[in-house]
Amino acid sequence: MMNIHSRAVLIAFLLLLPFNSALADKYSDTRKMFENAGASNLFKSAYGYALFPTIGKAGFVVGGAYGEGRVYQGGMYIGDTKMTQATIGFQLGGTGFSQVIFFQDKRALDEFTRGNFEFGAEAQATVLTSAAGASANTTGSSATASGGKNNAVTKGDYYKGMATFTITKGGVMYEASIGGQKFSYTAK
Repeated sequence: MMNIHSRAVLIAFLLLLPFNSALADKYSDTRKMFENAGASNLFKSAYGYALFPTIGKAGFVVGGAYGEGRVYQGGMYIGDTKMTQATIGFQLGGTGFSQVIFFQDKRALDEFTRGNFEFGAEAQATVLTSAAGASANTTGSSATASGGKNNAVTKGDYYKGMATFTITKGGVMYEASIGGQKFSYTAK
């Protein structure tokens, strides 16, 4: 017969179990979303990738963005990453998006996990779950377009060993700004 302490531990374990899988599901759901958008070959062929389920971005003249993600090498989770961004220029509103950064080889992954600061310039308009945008920065240029998280299209190639894709989740944002982006990495 179980004593009260054992029952309490068992009940606590059973109650926390769904939260553990919910955290893991957030990343697997985001990966599946990008795979459905056409990036499944990159997940298979990339040396590694950083996956951000949600990055929040807001601005009114001065803006910022923040998101937390995970880094994978050969499909195995190796650490956590955070992205922060500061921008200045014409911008108004807020948006949320998912992002994946693919690393073509060990050198690109090592460069990312050491931390990298870059400057960029953006012009973007986002309304609800539709978006169109273009950017140019020290890691190259990219273009994004999405009609929603389940039917976005990802196109592009590696530039300096990295390829970045985003899927807009929602919001209203108008932007023509310059700014910097910083990634931090903590090994598992």
